[in-house]
Amino acid sequence: MGRKVTVATCALNQWALDFEGNLQRILKSIEIAKHKGARYRLGPELEICGYGCWDHYYESDTLLHSLQVLAALLESPVTQDIICDVGMPVMHRNVRYNCRVIFLNRKILLIRPKMALANEGNYRELRWFTPWSRSRQTEEYFLPRMIQDLTKQETVPFGDAVLSTRDTCIGSEVCEELWTPHSPHVDMGLDGVEIFTNASGSHHVLRKAHARVDLVTMATTKNGGIYLLANQKGCDGDRLYYDGCALIAMNGSIFAQGSQFSLDDVASRVSPYPRVKADFALSCHEDLLEPLSEPIEWKYHSPAEEISLGPACWLWDFLRRSQQAGFFLPLSGGVDSGATACVVYSMCHQVCEAVKRGSQEVLDDVRTIVNQTSYTPQDPRELCGRILTTCYMASENSSRETCNRARDLAQQIGSHHIGLNIDPAVKAVVGIFSLVTGKSPAFAAHGGSSRENLALQNVQARVRMVIAYLFAQLSLWSRGAPGRLLVLGSANVDESLLGYLTKYDCSSADINPIGGISKTDLRAFVQLCMERFQLPALQSILAAPATAELEPLTHGQVSQTDEEDMGVTYAELSVYGRLRKISKMGPYSMFCKLLYVWKDVCTPRQVADKVKRFFSKYSTNRHKMTTLTPAYHAESYSPDDNRFDLRPFLYNARWPWQFRCIEAQVLQLESRQHQDLDGVD
Repeated sequence: MGRKVTVATCALNQWALDFEGNLQRILKSIEIAKHKGARYRLGPELEICGYGCWDHYYESDTLLHSLQVLAALLESPVTQDIICDVGMPVMHRNVRYNCRVIFLNRKILLIRPKMALANEGNYRELRWFTPWSRSRQTEEYFLPRMIQDLTKQETVPFGDAVLSTRDTCIGSEVCEELWTPHSPHVDMGLDGVEIFTNASGSHHVLRKAHARVDLVTMATTKNGGIYLLANQKGCDGDRLYYDGCALIAMNGSIFAQGSQFSLDDVASRVSPYPRVKADFALSCHEDLLEPLSEPIEWKYHSPAEEISLGPACWLWDFLRRSQQAGFFLPLSGGVDSGATACVVYSMCHQVCEAVKRGSQEVLDDVRTIVNQTSYTPQDPRELCGRILTTCYMASENSSRETCNRARDLAQQIGSHHIGLNIDPAVKAVVGIFSLVTGKSPAFAAHGGSSRENLALQNVQARVRMVIAYLFAQLSLWSRGAPGRLLVLGSANVDESLLGYLTKYDCSSADINPIGGISKTDLRAFVQLCMERFQLPALQSILAAPATAELEPLTHGQVSQTDEEDMGVTYAELSVYGRLRKISKMGPYSMFCKLLYVWKDVCTPRQVADKVKRFFSKYSTNRHKMTTLTPAYHAESYSPDDNRFDLRPFLYNARWPWQFRCIEAQVLQLESRQHQDLDGVD
């Protein structure tokens, strides 16, 4: 007869260095696990201190407070009679490790250090931790006195071992180890391990859920057994959003799926693994009538749905944890700022849904934000009116159409909308320059040079940023309400990549929910919002050509479009972005690749011109990435200079050597083409 075991995994909304809150969330998850009959509880990676501590891992305080939380967990009656598997940093022989600490009834059974550290993209684990390199070996770890006093143990096993209970065998992987070519679960399975656990700190990227689910199901398809994955959930203080997706798989099928986005906080040839014995069973004798879990089908979100959920949850965490009263958004009537408004509106929808489902935690947070203890949100439009202020900042170069589109969208989502004109401020700033120099710059349309034209555009853009921050600080004050607003930016990932934005204009904000999303995906998201939330104003926003409206109108009509200005289409920008970052290509290798990809639509000369134009503009504007507003990380070709895409910001933008290599190839191809044509004659 088979044994029936109940195991629990979880997704916790931990917050870096919030030891008090993290402890309470861990205890709550253990309570829920026990209530559901679980005998083993797995939590996310580094859950005690929060994954995103970054250089705080260097501080002895972080290690000390993590030990104090561990002591509180060991001491708590909540952790009795259940094997608890928690994540924290541990210093062993003066070396810092990213560890799992597994304990039962006030006794630490095993400390399992991570063996493969995540060190690419947004991850820098090798900066703070050392990987455990002694496969299938353990050492004695001397417990600190505060832990010894509780456990009455002097030393515990530290290293690569598995846990042997009366009825099964449990082995740990930590996050990145699942993604390595030879994952530990392969050899563990061959050595008789039946339950595999993985504690993750895995962030959301559009279209990533499939890869994660496939890896877990594949792990149990090969060896059989049960695989539990726990993950952090929410924004723990920076650009990343950890997207939950806790799951349990068995023999190649998914048996339990946690939500990806939510507002709630919780006979082998291998050498044998050392076994740590635990006098404890995960099954019970009287389990004949216990119901068995049935496999389920994993529910995937489309990229547009992911955008409506991930960035919205990230904004909610940011709003409640920063203790601000709402958001201020410059609304231009275009797709990008319209999409940002839709993310806020989607957030309001999720908040109302969570309150309707009875989430007291979300209700308490909303009441704190709106400063009203009796308030209960029911209508997303009404809630949006309380926490989102939108503002259309017109100039003499603005068209009536964009003004109407911004006003209509604001009215449909219910935001508090302001319309104002920035011309007096722009004239005053330009007037100071004219007064000092005796020169009056003019737009190109009025006979000015390209330098004058660009400077006059930039003045308008930067004045808007100054006004945005003034209104964010004092808008609620003027209405007799307490608090201030967070300024939202709305530059997309493609514009940032090319530097098609003014440094310190409205792209400069407190946070940017769409800064890691491509124009193509944003348009799909706006289309989804139009249909799902019945927002007809979005139809005209989608239909209109993208424009900055910084140059004079021609007969009242927009004469400037983004793609014309950039000399590149948004579709091409996505291609360049992916090749530059994901495929790791410089100008020459990108040219060689696109020569083949675009062979049916472009001549070699045209491909060369396009690649050169992109790299010239990208490198000239790379300095703008150093001041880019912190944005939700959603796209693997993000140019975020802060942590993800580390590059110089002063280039030789002429790329003489690289472009010469391209030119040589073009000439060779053109001469070969001429020879072929001569042969045809």
